[in-house]
Amino acid sequence: MNRRDLLKSAAAGALGLLASHRTFAQQSPFRHVTDKIDVVDAGANVVAFSSGDGFILVDSGEWAAYNGEQVIVIPNVKVIFNTHYHLDQTGANEMFANAGAKIIAHERTRQWMSTDYWVPAEDRYEKARPKSARPTEVFETSGSLKAGGEQIDYGYLPLAHTSGDIYVHFKNANVLAVGDVASPVRDPALDYFTGAWIGGRVDAMDVLLKLANEQTKIVPAYGHVMTRAEFKAERDMMEEVRARLFTKVREADGPKDMLQEGVLNGLARTWKDPHKFLYDAAKGLWAHHDKLDPNVV
Repeated sequence: MNRRDLLKSAAAGALGLLASHRTFAQQSPFRHVTDKIDVVDAGANVVAFSSGDGFILVDSGEWAAYNGEQVIVIPNVKVIFNTHYHLDQTGANEMFANAGAKIIAHERTRQWMSTDYWVPAEDRYEKARPKSARPTEVFETSGSLKAGGEQIDYGYLPLAHTSGDIYVHFKNANVLAVGDVASPVRDPALDYFTGAWIGGRVDAMDVLLKLANEQTKIVPAYGHVMTRAEFKAERDMMEEVRARLFTKVREADGPKDMLQEGVLNGLARTWKDPHKFLYDAAKGLWAHHDKLDPNVV
């Protein structure tokens, strides 16, 4: 039995990731990437690598977001990487950890998961996650491990989407999981409350471009597996937005002013909620005002 048959046959078991009924109706939740790697649609993308004696996951999916929906099971999970602390990336942590999985993440991700915190956009507090859902192994800059003949490198991407973003690079397979640092189908999100900002996002994308080549398969938190060229196009678009916003913030424009002045016009994509993006971007830019270009009059 190969790993894909194993995943499917285990669907009645006790451990699982949830996918919406819409996903089951329209397409298989499993997207084959390489002989050993699938992307599983569990609300958000989950990368599942078969090491031979178990699975290594990048993120654990939106377990808490789908009450009573169908279950996709990934048995014998040994390691989970969390690309950041948000619930759609960490929702099934507790379930897998209780079955013995080790959870690896950046120290900032552990901190955000370990305390109650304010959610400004929703005017509420988010409770700290249970201890068993939190990372069991943290790092500051980078790390690596070997499993199933694969070299897995991982590293910190400062202030790109949150304060604790990481990438996970399956070097031999040439697959790069980048979480919400890539957004091919959703508005790029900047969690300014943790310190994320548009300059940090562009810098992180440059780091990822250096890790990738033209054959690299780049897996975002949502949407299709990207080529390096697609990721580069998104990076270049974000750099154009960064340059425009630097100018507007130096002129003391707020998000409503920016929107009315068409700061997002003429780009290769449109935003579903441009005001929210500009609000979050402006908050982040003011927090990093010392990094703006000088405004010489």
